[in-house]
Amino acid sequence: MDVHNVFLDGDLEDEVYMKLPPGFQVSQLGVVCKLQKSLYGLRQAPECWFAKLSSALTRYRFQQSQKDHSLFSLNNNDILLVVLVYIDDLVVVGNNDTVIQCFKGYLNQCFRMKDLGRLKYFLGIEVAHSPNGIFLCQRKYALDIIIEVELLGAKPATTPCEENHKLGFATGSFLSDPATYRRFIGRLIYMCFTRSDLAYSVQVLSQFMQNLCSGHWQAALRVV
Repeated sequence: MDVHNVFLDGDLEDEVYMKLPPGFQVSQLGVVCKLQKSLYGLRQAPECWFAKLSSALTRYRFQQSQKDHSLFSLNNNDILLVVLVYIDDLVVVGNNDTVIQCFKGYLNQCFRMKDLGRLKYFLGIEVAHSPNGIFLCQRKYALDIIIEVELLGAKPATTPCEENHKLGFATGSFLSDPATYRRFIGRLIYMCFTRSDLAYSVQVLSQFMQNLCSGHWQAALRVV
């Protein structure tokens, strides 16, 4: 599900003032507006929205996970409902279609919602449904990584990491922009969500975020 104009739903508790918008005429100089509601562009806007949503879910008897605060669950006898929140996108999972529809109706009463139907794509993860269950894939996410490092036509490596590697003693020139390597490793870490066979190589490469050289970069490209 998707929330329309999500940051406009938040209740602003802080005292925030803004300059008058263009075209708004007043007789006095130095007049400003005091905001009564949250607006896009405010640093408080995401927090205000999440507090409003959390309150609505809590009223429906959901429990917020202490491990992942964006995860809410409701377990009542044989009924199980789980909601995963990412800003204005909500994934709703349950074991009873009638209960799910009732919950969606409740959300529509609280906010202006759009039902996007059965889950197909969420945060870089493709979801395929079949009679045998649900299949998760990150093909598009992986393809974006391959294109980003310009390895679309490269010959595949036999293994993601060289046998008996000595990355702790890797040599070569130091990278001028370590942030590129760190961002790249972060993307590979998320790739391990569905590609657990890459987990060892990626966790080794993630140990060299500070002192890294061209040897580490070449090892990271081998994973791709």
